[in-house]
Amino acid sequence: MPSSTNPRWKQRPPGSTWGDFGADDRLGRLNLLTPEKVRQGAAQVREGLRFSLSLPLDYPGGHALNPNRKPPVLRPLQRKGRVNFNCLLQDLEPGYTDVLSDDMVILSLQYSTQWDGLAHVGALFDANGDGVAEPLYYNGFAPGVDVVGPADVGGTGVPTQREAAVSTSSAGALGIDGMAGNGVQGRGVMLDLRAHHGDARTLIGYEQLMRVIEADRVEIEAGDLLCLHTGFAQRVLEMQKQPDPDVLNRSCAVLDGRDERLLQWISDSQVAAIAADNYAVEAYPARPGAACCAALPLHEHCLFRLGVHLGELWHLTPLAQWLRAHGRSHFLLTAPPLNLPGAIASPVTPVATV
Repeated sequence: MPSSTNPRWKQRPPGSTWGDFGADDRLGRLNLLTPEKVRQGAAQVREGLRFSLSLPLDYPGGHALNPNRKPPVLRPLQRKGRVNFNCLLQDLEPGYTDVLSDDMVILSLQYSTQWDGLAHVGALFDANGDGVAEPLYYNGFAPGVDVVGPADVGGTGVPTQREAAVSTSSAGALGIDGMAGNGVQGRGVMLDLRAHHGDARTLIGYEQLMRVIEADRVEIEAGDLLCLHTGFAQRVLEMQKQPDPDVLNRSCAVLDGRDERLLQWISDSQVAAIAADNYAVEAYPARPGAACCAALPLHEHCLFRLGVHLGELWHLTPLAQWLRAHGRSHFLLTAPPLNLPGAIASPVTPVATV
């Protein structure tokens, strides 16, 4: 395996892809989105129908599902000291007939339909071989060196009127802009968990996943973009920005991140990325594990070890229903994030074409 030639690590996590795509790789398994995979995806376009896979970005609504993430706030900009919204330009520059509006948004990047970047979840690992585990991200990129942020809460959240509106954090080489530059387009493949497990909360491990794949005869190949339909985002949408955590916590399928065979299947499948319509792809909190273990084991496996980006809260129900009605599982998926340098994650408006 790649080893001591990497300037950031001497040993890599077992089963990881660190170094497989280059010493400074920041894309992970998006490297498998080759021109051939794009052509393979384009070959799935037969009807010319498009499905937008994004919830409105002000969903789920409120902050009951996650108190740390807030809904977007829209505010007008100013023009020469006036509100630049429904602004009559003639009031500022006589003779013009224009009516102008400009606005800004305060946006939690992981509030709604989104991609997790590779710096979203790291882990403690002894990459130097000195017996001391240090915090690291995919491919050995390190906090404070490559992924930087403020030391105290004064540099977090929305700046006050007295504070300078400057950026205080950066994911550096693992910023979501790398994913944006890739374009994220290729063959999407749908696993319709809802069709087999309904709307009750169900923990999906390796055995359950294999039964769905076999029952629907789904072909999954290296470089595919895997989508998991559970119906969760549809439930969220129907709650009209008043999500009920008690109901949602008892609803829909979630992957069992503690299932080692499931994690190994993700490794062996070589899928380029995974997106689900639920809140975290995997069950959170995960099944009880040893004190040494990750709270989000599937996130650790995918983002930290493999470089597999994770999509969350995608609205997959209309697409999944159409595919099932037409006996199909594959489609062209186009899903680049915002090209926002240094961001940990990004909203996304994925488009599936069939």
